[in-house]
Amino acid sequence: MQRNEQTMDLKLEDVHIALGDATLIDLSLSIGAGEIVTIMGPSGSGKSTLLAYLGGFLPREFKAAGRVLLHGNDVTKMPAEQRHIGILFQDPLLFPHLSVGGNLAFGLTSSVRGRKAREEKVTEALDEINMAGFGARDPATLSGGQKARIALARILLSEPCALLLDEPFSKLDASLRGQMRKHVFERARSRGLPTLLVTHDEEDAKAAGGHVIRLDPLAESV
Repeated sequence: MQRNEQTMDLKLEDVHIALGDATLIDLSLSIGAGEIVTIMGPSGSGKSTLLAYLGGFLPREFKAAGRVLLHGNDVTKMPAEQRHIGILFQDPLLFPHLSVGGNLAFGLTSSVRGRKAREEKVTEALDEINMAGFGARDPATLSGGQKARIALARILLSEPCALLLDEPFSKLDASLRGQMRKHVFERARSRGLPTLLVTHDEEDAKAAGGHVIRLDPLAESV
């Protein structure tokens, strides 16, 4: 994905998504570099459906139209793996058969070559999230907050051009939510990533501090 400082944004042009006769999404939107836009709505309002469309994994039973532009490039018809869009879900989705370091190494791009270079990148990532020395650990031994930090670090190691957040704080203990909100939003801004957060939690939207779009509950979510 080619980056241009003047087009570091994520644009949705006349995006329309329907399931049968029910319209779920009808939206145009521009998210600038380092900007966090929040989509709010209860279950059934189409939040996760929108992220699936942007990420390139919308189920075939949905009908979709419109364009998705990332840093000036039309990615609408690209497969998910070519879009360079990072997605952080409710669950960390760490690979149980890999160590913490192995999970992070999985996110590295092909431009990082050689065992030493890859190990250095993993070490740097662990240092950044205050988890130095955790590389050999089994993910099952981590706390919920630690797993969430590893999941985010893995995404950032893949060098995404935009970030999608699918209620990533909803399963964390109340005491950890504030910490993770700050951690995620600071890194999205510092890397200039246009970021779309979907949530039903008003505190998430308040912490994000950006534009908020509210959806109505139109159909069952997926």
